[in-house]
Amino acid sequence: MHAYVARRLWQMLPTMAGVILLVFFLFNWVGGDPAYVLAGLMSNQEQIESIRTTLGLNEPLYVQLWIFVKQVATFDFGASWTTGEPVAQLFASRLPASLTLMVPLLVIETVFCLVLAVGLSWVRGSRLDRGVMVFFTLLMSVSILVFIIVGQYLLAYRWGHFPVQGWGDGLWKNLSTYAPLPILLGLLVGVAPHTRLFRTFVLDEVDQDYVRTARAKGLSEARVMFVHVLRNALIPVITFVISNIPGLLLGAFLLERFFGIPGVGREIILAVERSDFPVIKAVTVYVALATMVFNLMGDLLYRLTDPRVQLR
Repeated sequence: MHAYVARRLWQMLPTMAGVILLVFFLFNWVGGDPAYVLAGLMSNQEQIESIRTTLGLNEPLYVQLWIFVKQVATFDFGASWTTGEPVAQLFASRLPASLTLMVPLLVIETVFCLVLAVGLSWVRGSRLDRGVMVFFTLLMSVSILVFIIVGQYLLAYRWGHFPVQGWGDGLWKNLSTYAPLPILLGLLVGVAPHTRLFRTFVLDEVDQDYVRTARAKGLSEARVMFVHVLRNALIPVITFVISNIPGLLLGAFLLERFFGIPGVGREIILAVERSDFPVIKAVTVYVALATMVFNLMGDLLYRLTDPRVQLR
């Protein structure tokens, strides 16, 4: 196990090197001159040259690349061009709000969709199964914006069950007051595609030999489905969930934007709108690194889920 982890960590280095080179050349060649972006429209050549000197843009290309490599190695991407706040501090201050929203949503959505998928697989081919699948297909065609607008109007504005917008300083206050409606709407958006996908994973296991053997031993259908089948279906589920965790924070930007939640997703959208290059470069590197780390965690979870899996 330790040798496998060490080898995987070593293999991350060339991948990160490729990400660093790609981000560096994209932002230097495609993104335009950062000095002009930072200086704004009402600027003169002297101000632009001063900014280029401060940012190191007058240095040779290899020196600029080395500066960026040091930024990645130290997680110090400088300060935001818009707010002047250090980028690392900016993400550290916005991350708790995103986690408060997305961790409960991820747990509830995964458990609920997985149990629902096993239940539908239990009655596969029935009217209930076909009806739910048709309903979920229709649900998938509805935009998340529709869920957000209708949910805010009915549940918050008209009926007053939830606040329309807002966020506080206390964890419990946010979980009990401000987060339930975004979590509910996020669950409505994700329940259809995730249940359909998890149902496919479960159905792939239903006709396996070990399932027929378990039934031949006289085990109840509930035990067969929720113990034997579910455990083996967890491997592709883990793959799906783990691989989507890094993008989950980014994918919550609509919820954060419409509900006034000061999270990472909302900050990234603001950075894109303002051409805040340090924030955009930082999040690109963070997401790439998080993807590799979570993929490694997924491989380790395979071993815990199924002892037959060998990590080599």
